[in-house]
Amino acid sequence: MTTRVIDAKDLIVGRLCTYVAKQLLLGQTFEIVNVEKAIFTGRKEQIFEKYKHLVSMGRPRTGPFIKRRSREIFKKSLRGMLPHKTTRGREALKRVKIFKGVPARLQDVKGETLESANVSKVPNLKYIRLEELTKFLGGR
Repeated sequence: MTTRVIDAKDLIVGRLCTYVAKQLLLGQTFEIVNVEKAIFTGRKEQIFEKYKHLVSMGRPRTGPFIKRRSREIFKKSLRGMLPHKTTRGREALKRVKIFKGVPARLQDVKGETLESANVSKVPNLKYIRLEELTKFLGGR
């Protein structure tokens, strides 16, 4: 089966993750590029407040540990939509590769986009990019 390349630029994270999770469970393989340009919908202050609370809870050695890189935040939201505690879910999660930017080997490949997950579907213009959240959390 061929690997599908999805360009996550201007796509809503939750809608993209649900589509990819369903296809992964059916046996597809994916490479998702430009994940730092994906979008979280909602008020900026509200999203930052939620993640600030998540980072501040717990203890330094025991966790919970909140990822600060854009690809790790995306992968965590994708994992939440898969049955990751079963063999089927673990195998599905291994079939996806997530990249910040576009790797050199995929420069000439045109990534597909999902119309159902595009930011134009948002009724208002309240959203932030994943790279803004990463900078707020202190990641790279």
